[in-house]
Amino acid sequence: MDLSQYIAPVADFPIPGVAFKDITPLLADPEAFAASVDGLAAAVEGVPFDRIAAFDARGFLWAAPLAYKLALPLVPIRKAGKLPRARLTESYQGEYGVETVEIHDDALKPGESVLLVDDVIATGGSMLAGCRLVERLGASVAACAAVIEFTGLGAPKALDGYRTVSLITY
Repeated sequence: MDLSQYIAPVADFPIPGVAFKDITPLLADPEAFAASVDGLAAAVEGVPFDRIAAFDARGFLWAAPLAYKLALPLVPIRKAGKLPRARLTESYQGEYGVETVEIHDDALKPGESVLLVDDVIATGGSMLAGCRLVERLGASVAACAAVIEFTGLGAPKALDGYRTVSLITY
């Protein structure tokens, strides 16, 4: 199934000059959504990992069914101020300004291996911040996975040294 057929381009959103890729048509089609979850599972087949960590909020859309399918624990990486217990924070330069993400400080155990999941890898900033959080907790990054990757926005350079997988590239 060609999943790119379920991504709607939106010009000048959220700011002029940005060519936004809207994932909601993919979410609206049960077959395409299932194919995207199955595609991510297939893309990481053979890569050993103990947990799946997902980014707030759209990463949760793929990570939750993936965690269910693979019978693995799911760890949320949230925007600042959303986690209720002790946490680690990491800031990064996002596409539109400085952003901060957090993870509970007991979410991972040293030596565990983690698959990071998001809907999109653009600049690589949020994914790299997630990698740093994982490593600060003593775990390792097995791979960084996304439905869409924008290869021209700096992600390959930012994530150099980390395995990345995506289903659609622009």
